[in-house]
Parts: sequence; C-alpha cells; structure tokens
Amino acid sequence: MSEVCGYVSILGRPNAGKSTLLNALTGVKLAIVSDKPQTTRTTLQSVLTEEGAQIVFMDTPGIHKSDNTINRRMMRTVRSALDQLDVLLYVVDCTRPFGEEDSQALDLIRKCEAPVILALNKIDQLEERHHVLNQLALYKEKFEFAAYVPISAAKSTGLDILKKEIVARLPEGPAIFPEDHITDVPERFLGAEMVREQILLMTRQEVPHSAAVIVEKWEEKKKLIHVTAVIYVERPGQKGIIIGKGGETLKKIGMYSRLEMEAFFGKKFFLELFVKVKPDWRESTEFLNEIDWRKLTSNEQEIEND
Repeated sequence: MSEVCGYVSILGRPNAGKSTLLNALTGVKLAIVSDKPQTTRTTLQSVLTEEGAQIVFMDTPGIHKSDNTINRRMMRTVRSALDQLDVLLYVVDCTRPFGEEDSQALDLIRKCEAPVILALNKIDQLEERHHVLNQLALYKEKFEFAAYVPISAAKSTGLDILKKEIVARLPEGPAIFPEDHITDVPERFLGAEMVREQILLMTRQEVPHSAAVIVEKWEEKKKLIHVTAVIYVERPGQKGIIIGKGGETLKKIGMYSRLEMEAFFGKKFFLELFVKVKPDWRESTEFLNEIDWRKLTSNEQEIEND
C-alpha cells in the first residue's frame, strides 16, 4: 500500500529528453531513445513503486506541428495526456533558445488544471551556472510553474529532487498497480519498438520517420522466444537503405535488437526481420491502428477523418 499514488504525464518539445528522463526516473529502459525528433509515437506507461509512493508516468510524443495524419494523431495523444492526471511534468531542453514553438507549447499546458513542474533538462551541457539561472528566470516570466527543477536526465542529476517535488503533489491513496507492475505495454509492442530504435540509430535522416515495425509472430518456446517482425517503409529506396549492401545494415539492426530483447526480457531470442514497402502509410488510419496498440475509438476516428 502506498501513501500517495497518481498519474504524471511527461510533455515537452521533440528532443527535450522526455524518454531519457522516463527511463532514468524509473530505472527501467522502456522508452526508446534517439536524437531524431518524434521518436516517441504513442503514450507509454512506466510505473515506479517506492516506499510510500507509486508514480504512474506517461511518456508522450513531442509537441510539434500536425502536418499529416500520424502527426495529428500524436498531437491528439499529447492533448489527451492533459486529462485525468495528477501532475504534469514539462521537460525543456535548456540548451535551445526560447522560440515560437516553445510559446505554443506553453499555450497548450496552460489548459492543464493539475500542477505543472518544470524540468529544465540538459544542464550538464551548459558551462556556466548563470546560464541555468537565466533559463529558470525566463520560464518564471512565461508561466507560473508549481516547481522549477534543473536536471540532467542523461547524468541522473537532480532526479531525487524532481521525484520529491512530484510525490509532494500526488493525492493520498493506495497503489493502483501491484509492486512488480512495470507497464501496461504488450511485449510485442516493446519488441517492435526495440527494432525501430535500431533503425533510428543506424539509418539516414530520410528513413526514420518513414519506418514502422509490426511484430507478426511472438512465440514462446522452451528455450527461446521466436519473433518475426516486418519493417515497413514508404519507398523502395528506403528499403534499400535499411537492408544495406549485402544485407549488412539489416543484419546489424537484427543483432542489436535481439540483444536488447534478451537483456530486457531475460530470455534467448530468435529474431527474423523482413522489409516491405507500403506507400504513404503515415496517412493511413487503418495502418496506424496496426502499429499503435492503443487503438483509436470510433469517435476519435471520426474526428480524424473530418
């Protein structure tokens, strides 16, 4: 039984370090991480249970311009994260100058009725302390946050203070989930994300946004788990990049994905990867439902098709 328990949504612009922060706070690498925008495509739950508190974190896609179907869906996910939460954690990359996109992001979080904590991330990349203080002063002028916490998610700096600020604002009540519960995300989805992470890390700028992964087979045998996954891209040229000369790139993607799966699940894996071309899949609601296990409701689909 926890003394306090609640939901905490993590919002911020692309590349602010939300997923890195989620993994660092919980001590479990659930969210895939890369330096490419829109790495996170859907909400990801990660539960931290400690003595006296259970925090249900919800990672979200970066706040960005909705210029196609998949982007509109991601932004709808971001907006829904402002509902039914107890604390909003707004993550900022303090190395980037404040701009119009930051103003738009603040306009979005102003709609949140829950307390909003500012996590000023990547302070390890600022050489002088006064740069951090200047950033804090800037955000204090822009919005009245419940707390202001300078952190480095990559270095785990300031995370204890951040957790204390979160816990102090959670409602009293019993734990929602058992102590050993980590996430509600299915194993298949986690496996697909591990493959997509390697694609993000190993391919050129033109490929990552056009790549999707669907696990078609997840079969647990006595000595290993047999996984078959299909990587979808939008153009034949992108397929060639992922496969690589003599299939070398695809082999590396498969090898590192398998190692990630084995480390996370603690079992041996046999992983088969295939690459297929599906033109304009990012505009297909039906296909987007296939890659997002949190299926849209019929009402949301009607809104999307308007």
